[in-house]
Amino acid sequence: MTYDVVILGAGPGGSRAALEAAAAGLRVAIVDKGSFGGTCLNWGCIPTKLLLGGTAAHPLLEVQKKLKTAQGTIDFDLTALQARKTRFINGTRQALEKQLRQAGIEVITGTARLAGPGHVEVVDGEGTRELAARNVIVATGSVPASFPGLAPDGEAVLDSTALLDVTEVPDSLIIVGGGAIGLEMGDFFSRLGTAITIVEGLDRLAPTEDPEIGQTLGKLLKREGWAIHTGRRVASLSTVEGKAQLRFEDGTELVADKALMAVGRRPATAGLGLETAGATLLGAGWVETNDHLLAAPGLYAIGDVNGRTLLAHAADHQARFVISHIASGSASSASGYPAPVMPSCIYGHTEVMRAGATVAELVASGHDVHVSTSQLIANPIAQAYGTTGGFIRVLWVEGQVRGISAVGHGVSHLVTLATVIVSQRWRWEDVHGIIFAHPTLDEALEAALLAPSQKV
Repeated sequence: MTYDVVILGAGPGGSRAALEAAAAGLRVAIVDKGSFGGTCLNWGCIPTKLLLGGTAAHPLLEVQKKLKTAQGTIDFDLTALQARKTRFINGTRQALEKQLRQAGIEVITGTARLAGPGHVEVVDGEGTRELAARNVIVATGSVPASFPGLAPDGEAVLDSTALLDVTEVPDSLIIVGGGAIGLEMGDFFSRLGTAITIVEGLDRLAPTEDPEIGQTLGKLLKREGWAIHTGRRVASLSTVEGKAQLRFEDGTELVADKALMAVGRRPATAGLGLETAGATLLGAGWVETNDHLLAAPGLYAIGDVNGRTLLAHAADHQARFVISHIASGSASSASGYPAPVMPSCIYGHTEVMRAGATVAELVASGHDVHVSTSQLIANPIAQAYGTTGGFIRVLWVEGQVRGISAVGHGVSHLVTLATVIVSQRWRWEDVHGIIFAHPTLDEALEAALLAPSQKV
């Protein structure tokens, strides 16, 4: 039997591709090692949000204590939080597998590799079998990255997967990497009483964002008691006498109960045999794709593995495009992947949100950029919660909105509206076309849109 589509990986991209393909009447098989839902469900987006959501009351109550409107303490049960997380993930994983099967998709639990164009070998509990496919979609995601001499050792130095499953709250935690993973994990453990030290080799936290975002984020987290080291290079990180010991290149050291390596992710492409099907791998194993997300004739790569955007919703969007391309029988000359405005967030008590380009990206493209800003301290909802640190900024090119970013409490809730605004390239007069409800945090976005702009 020849399948119309065989999908490797049942994460957000692979699962979406399978369901879309089945709905289009295609014969589909999906192969996964068993962790249906991928990194996002099992070790990433969802477990971190469950832990952050379960402890969200703590920083808000701490704010009220500082305002002298409340007093007392709140104690969290890490064992209970972990149990709730496990129940939710297991239930969701089972529901996804059931949904795939009910859609008429052949679901195969095993390890897959390509044995040539259109041929997939699967090793499962019963041995090895071969699947023939007109199209193969690689959606195997990514795994935590590390640097030589800084690899997690499973003792005091952990990756994000291992840290998510700890059963005892560490008194102190060193985090290497100031991106989304490190910031969110630091926020959670800080709520449990862990002393947080974060180390970032570049000059600011959230280094993929505009400098003002990262600098403001650093100031706000310092107020919450974090020790922050930016612009410092790490020489080594290892377990010494049961503790995590970090040594900077200048010879100074930090010691903590645990350390988290959060320096990004690398593609999960090792051992897949992609070259046998004509694919080209770049750098750490990223799959090179063309405008149609094709790595070779009949071989697509979506989500983290192609390195375009390492976000679950990016994988989902790419999956829809690929199945549409397959189902329509489009030739390679058809319209390519549209690369839409991509929203992103860093979650926690202090959040970061962006839709569209950064200043650096726009300037590098030769644009004259103007910026308008509103401060959260002027917003009634931010004032009500006592969380007034941060701002929203809008990037304008030739009178059109090309990027919106924000830092502060609750700003992730603005990301979809911001994405719509950037996608539609609003002009100043478009702001008056809708009513922003009062009182809401959305009004801070309105204020940023209407504020006078200045050239960068």
